[in-house]
Amino acid sequence: MSTTSPSADPRADADRRLAYTPTADVWDEMLVAPGEPRPHWRPLVRWLRGQGQNEMARRWELGRRLIHENGVTYNVYGDPRGMHRPWELDALPLVVSSSEWSRLEHALAQRAHLLNLVLLDLYGPQQLVRDGLLPAELVYANPAFLRPCHGVAFPGDVALHVYAADLARAADGRFWVIADRTQAPSGAGYALENRIVVSRTMPEIFRECRVQRLAAFFGTLRDGLRGLALRHRENPRIVLLTPGPYNETYFEHAYLARYLGFTLVEGADLTVRDSVVYLKTLGGLEPVDVILRRLDDAFCDPLSLRSDSSLGVAGLMQAVRAKNVVVANGLGSGVVETAALMAFLPSLCKHLLGEELAMPSVATWWCGHEDAFDYVVEHLESLVIKPAFPIFGHEPIFGSALSAHARRALLDRVRARPHEYVAQEQVALSTAPIWTQDGMQPRHVVLRAFGVANGDAYRVMPGGLARVATSRESLVVSMQRGGGSKDTWVGAEGPVSSMSLLKPAGAEIELTRGGSELPSRVADNLFWLGRYVERAEGTVRLLRAVLARLADEASGSVVPELPILLAALAAHAGLDGDLMTPDLEADPAMRERAVLDFLRAHAPPRALRPTLESAQRLASISRDQISLDTWRVLNQLEDYLPARDAIRSLTLGDATERMNQLVLAMAAFNGLSLENMTRGQGWRFTDIGRRLERSLFLITLFQHTMVVPCADETRLLEALLETADSAITYRRRYLGTVQPAPVLDLLATDETNPRALVYQIRALAEHVERLPRAGGEALRTAEERTAIAALARLRMAVPAELAAVGLHGERVALADVLGQLGDELVALSNTITENYLSHAAATRALPAWSTGGGNA
Repeated sequence: MSTTSPSADPRADADRRLAYTPTADVWDEMLVAPGEPRPHWRPLVRWLRGQGQNEMARRWELGRRLIHENGVTYNVYGDPRGMHRPWELDALPLVVSSSEWSRLEHALAQRAHLLNLVLLDLYGPQQLVRDGLLPAELVYANPAFLRPCHGVAFPGDVALHVYAADLARAADGRFWVIADRTQAPSGAGYALENRIVVSRTMPEIFRECRVQRLAAFFGTLRDGLRGLALRHRENPRIVLLTPGPYNETYFEHAYLARYLGFTLVEGADLTVRDSVVYLKTLGGLEPVDVILRRLDDAFCDPLSLRSDSSLGVAGLMQAVRAKNVVVANGLGSGVVETAALMAFLPSLCKHLLGEELAMPSVATWWCGHEDAFDYVVEHLESLVIKPAFPIFGHEPIFGSALSAHARRALLDRVRARPHEYVAQEQVALSTAPIWTQDGMQPRHVVLRAFGVANGDAYRVMPGGLARVATSRESLVVSMQRGGGSKDTWVGAEGPVSSMSLLKPAGAEIELTRGGSELPSRVADNLFWLGRYVERAEGTVRLLRAVLARLADEASGSVVPELPILLAALAAHAGLDGDLMTPDLEADPAMRERAVLDFLRAHAPPRALRPTLESAQRLASISRDQISLDTWRVLNQLEDYLPARDAIRSLTLGDATERMNQLVLAMAAFNGLSLENMTRGQGWRFTDIGRRLERSLFLITLFQHTMVVPCADETRLLEALLETADSAITYRRRYLGTVQPAPVLDLLATDETNPRALVYQIRALAEHVERLPRAGGEALRTAEERTAIAALARLRMAVPAELAAVGLHGERVALADVLGQLGDELVALSNTITENYLSHAAATRALPAWSTGGGNA
């Protein structure tokens, strides 16, 4: 007779994990009563009961891997992971019934329409203020009311193109709006990414629940923005304006730009000439028709708005007034984000739309009204005090958490400037289950829903971005506070739409092979991405040769070439000879430890770890330009390095294996660049960066290994061939005889060897010949002349003469050629930067080529 333990029974395990206990006295999204799922949750709960712990763990490990591989990040300010902090997504979706969503859609569309009308009035006739429907203090004292925008005409009478509302469900089951987002709403891109991840990890139940798709919403957004163009209506240029890679939601900016087919730009990529906004590209200035901004209002134009902003475009306001560009959302739309407006929306809705407000706001009292302030004084313990104007940045204050003394002090502050404060009812947020290793647990949840202008109406996304609190007790639902997110499922009444943003099979597509429209900043990023990856590869290949010889030395062998290779490594990494101090030279064990410690060094900037970090950073901010496979390769580079606290236990064998993995990863990047990147300007600048860096690496390597011959040069030359990945080719040509002249021929002057110095310079000459140039220019450009001179110098070089040793024991001809090539390559890099990349925000100067040092 056999028995089965409960833990070995998948159904019992599932039941245990589904033993979900919701928080008392709040609405639970999944359960209508203990153990009884709501009807629209039943298919998901039934499916979950069929999954064991191991299966769910396996599925969600796939989900986490997708998030990591796709590089989905959210920058929580102060988090040490910074731009690399993974997006927090829960395995379980938030499920909303189709009937309830229909009511929400109507209410959200009505609210967006109402707020748009308020914006049109505030920046137009201001009749609402004249009639007393809106207090003047609530408008003119609001820093978000931008006076330079008054009188601006909004095309199609739409100022609010994208709208978002944060929804919370109270204990009685009713949804309330707790915040309106009208300035530059974020989250729609994350909602789309959530959908992709969850639908791939749970495809069966996703299909069974007939979840409505999101593509139609984004199609409406794309088509609506195209329809805003005032000039180039047939083929408008639309850009997505981002504050830059350090913004918390930068991933979303790049993701949406790629998904919608827009150009991702920063303020420095745009310029205004004669009241027209232009995109700075390699091929010149290209006019911009529509700007979808993710930049706050006041930062958009340092001339007319906030003068200390370095993120916006000087003169943008002038271009908007001249009707040469449309900005979405309209500049100044942040004025209706104030929570104080909620107290007036019911009456405004009746006045402007002639109907009742379909979805109430959380109960709100603007302290600028005497009656409202009196109510706040009497009921402070049950209220939340917030700034009326969010730009002030004050945190909400929960009256229930204050002492009697603190309450009096707070009321004194409010009494002094009442129009700057608003009080709201403390809503008992509903809860939804999250999946943990210990089973399902409740978390308070807020749903951010999105609407987009569709003619004179608004289309609402069927779903949204659900956000959950960090702990069971917390009522603060904020991604900046470490909260998580959920996909939101809304079932379809009938068949699920198969709409896609891709054009139908029979639709006519205009053929193009553009490339010169690449923004200069993007070209700069790709140029340095190629450089950093190639710089890291040179370091890894040389380090691998050093590690192999350290292992030989540890086994008792004499390795005379090791000090020379260490000097070359130090020069390439900018270590100023730190690997070859007298103490290290005398103590092999200390030398081994110094080399292994180099793997964790964060300085100098040319060391391996900071170089890989720089490559990953540039990859992350160039996401809209590189393929997903390329991103996956680059995103994992730093993972091959051991953790800094694990260096002490690292062996030479472990370190060598990690270098082997890094070489393969970089070979994958090079292969993807060679085989997968379209031969446009993006690929060209990436490859220029690679070729420049490989050339400088080879020059540094030759300078420190061959200019001054050593006693046993054969072993050193073998190490050189190994580092340059040319040992097999050499043996096939010359069998076992290793001499300086044929080595120099193979590694310096052989144009058939992809690792040779001349091969790199020939590729550079071909690239610069194809760079954009002023129309009609007959003479060769400065960069062409420099590249041609360098190529001719190497083609004229005779390997035997380069290998000849002079009277003073040095290869003088080799030293001269290397010195002149180094000067020419530095000049070439500087000329390319000046002519094509000079407006990039951060300058990355070339190091001194002769030592391999510097801070690039």
